[in-house]
Formats: sequence, C-alpha cells, structure tokens
Amino acid sequence: MSTEPTDRTFTLEELTLSETVREIEQHVATGGWDGPPRVFAILRTARALEATPELTEQMPELPTALEANQYHLLSVEQEDLPPASSLEELLGSLAWPPTVDGAAVVVERVIVPPEAEVDMPEDPDAAIAYLAQHPDRQDVRLAVAVLRDGPSWCAIRTKANDDPTQVGLGPDLVPGLVEALHATFSD
Repeated sequence: MSTEPTDRTFTLEELTLSETVREIEQHVATGGWDGPPRVFAILRTARALEATPELTEQMPELPTALEANQYHLLSVEQEDLPPASSLEELLGSLAWPPTVDGAAVVVERVIVPPEAEVDMPEDPDAAIAYLAQHPDRQDVRLAVAVLRDGPSWCAIRTKANDDPTQVGLGPDLVPGLVEALHATFSD
C-alpha cells in the first residue's frame, strides 16, 4: 500500500505535486525495469493554458482539472537529453527557462543495507560488481519532483514489490536528489 506521511498536514500544492509524482512514476513503470534516467519538466496548468490556449484542443480535460484544483500540474517528458556519464553530470547540465515551474527525474538504483557498504570496494567498477552480486540488494525506482519555489515530493518503488499500491511516498525521502533537482533552477 502507498505510504503517505501523516505527521503533518500538507498543502494542496504539495498534495498536487504528490499526485504528479505518482503519475510520472506510474507512467515510467509501464515501460518495465532497467530503463535509463528520465527527466520531466513540470508546468502549472493555469499558466500553460494562458500561454498556449490550444492545449485545450490537445488535452480537453485540462480546463476541468484546473477548475477542480487551481494547483493542477502538467508534466512533459524531456527527450534528447544531453549525453552524460552519470546522473550527477546529467542534472548538472540541465537549466530550465522561467516558464518551467518544476522538474522531476526518475532513476533506478541498487541499494544495500548500511552494514553491507562497509565491505564495498572503492573502485567504481568493483563496487558495481559487488552491489550486483550482494544477496541483500534491492533494486529501486526513485521518482523525485521539485517545484522552483520549494515544495518537493518523492516516490520509491522496489522491484521486489513491483505494485503501484506498494510505492512509498513523501516530501523528502531522497534528500540528495531533491537538492540536486533544486540546483537545476539556480540562476
């Protein structure tokens, strides 16, 4: 089952971002596992419709969605990403125009319990081999989104529990990735 944090009240804008992250993660999940990193621009629907009224012809559900929720967001997958040898390099190469209100990234990673990291080799190639063969490894898909003005939301799905009802959700589950995405909006 999805895990929503319950220790504080979230704003409608945060809950809307949560729903956007869920939609992005589920969209990526339809392609299965072992995919490349994927990046999405996030636009506030109201501003997008104001700037591009013809969107209502392409997506007739948008005015109704906006009427129901003034914070409604659109996600647009970015194609033709710049070549990069790592996620850090990819994110470091991104810059968004002022018309983009947020960004999301979906990436797969292998995690192991903290005690397993003690024996991990320092050589990157050896470390990858170590992780790939570790008996306690978990393959995870991380979907992280931020808005330019601050809010963030994360979704985590494990390959072992590959079910849309088993996705962990919260505003700061992957703080390093949240920070890296926010940095793509630096001036």
